[in-house]
Amino acid sequence: MPNEYAQAGVDYTQMEPFKMAMVEAGRKTLHFPEKRGVFINADVTHAHGAVFEYTGSNNHLWCKTQEDLGNKNWIAEWMYQNTGKTYYDSIAVDTALIVVNDVIAQGAMPVVFNDQIEASDSSWYSDKKRAGDLASGFLKICEEVGMALPAGESASVKYLINPAPPVKQAASLSGSVTGIIAPKERLITGRDLQAGDHIIAVASSGLHANGISLVIKKAMELPEQFLTKLLNGNSLGEEALIPTRSYVKLIETLLENQIEIHALLPGTGDGVGKIAFDKRAFTYRIHSWLKIPPLMEYFHQALNIPLPDCLKTFNWGVGYYIFTPAKEVDRILKLGKETGYELSDVGTVEAGKRQVIFEPENITLKPPGE
Repeated sequence: MPNEYAQAGVDYTQMEPFKMAMVEAGRKTLHFPEKRGVFINADVTHAHGAVFEYTGSNNHLWCKTQEDLGNKNWIAEWMYQNTGKTYYDSIAVDTALIVVNDVIAQGAMPVVFNDQIEASDSSWYSDKKRAGDLASGFLKICEEVGMALPAGESASVKYLINPAPPVKQAASLSGSVTGIIAPKERLITGRDLQAGDHIIAVASSGLHANGISLVIKKAMELPEQFLTKLLNGNSLGEEALIPTRSYVKLIETLLENQIEIHALLPGTGDGVGKIAFDKRAFTYRIHSWLKIPPLMEYFHQALNIPLPDCLKTFNWGVGYYIFTPAKEVDRILKLGKETGYELSDVGTVEAGKRQVIFEPENITLKPPGE
């Protein structure tokens, strides 16, 4: 019979196999940051912390940030209950990249990742299929971007995490990433942004983790909910759970080729309006755009979400922005294509009122927070 603590919601006999699976996956990642001169102490790989050092010869800086995935894995839980597929390999990628794509905006390359999981009940951890997919997804993305997963946290907090029905169980997923800027002259602060700069847009893979609350609300109003078929043949749930794209390889290539970059911006909250991220008086004139992902087209065309709302909610097909002098545009487009990304020169920065003028649809967007 479970002890009193287990009956209260924290059952370590259910959680321990999950923790061990994550530790085992983490051990396989420890050598990944060595290509950037960062070595993980393999004797300290547990939930209490990570010990690492830089052994390279470059002067360097460290960068660290943390992020929360938000509501995206609620969709994964709904799909798991209704289709038997967990999608947690993709959710692991999302959880890591929502942090990684912020770190590289400073010119830092990811080297250490710590995950944090807070589940609605200890039994959430006991599902071997979900746990295996999550561990495998973390291993895959750590290898892709060159970072280690030496430590993490798994908690059961039934009094705090209570998923909205019909999802029965869920977890809040977040993490922190430490990146290295080496040499330190690669630091990108955004202060070099100026009138005359060009705006290079890099295609997203889909939603990433933006606008998920709206997606859930509208999908649950449909007869087939997340099983609703889109024109490309995917279900709404499948399209929503396409994993986030990593931009590490692209940014690392640009830095190694000494491209002059004035600012980098992940296409996250506030959608296209986030282009006006800088607090100074700049107008961002967008003259062209990339392809719109099927799910976003569906929400605008079939569900009648007004276009201004779409532009301020979704990334609208762009996952990253590069602000650069005109002289660098051709080199960036060439290097981007060579590294497997779809890029386009979509606009320019002008002196003037802080706003985004989206000329393809003749819409003016207010900056974040307005």
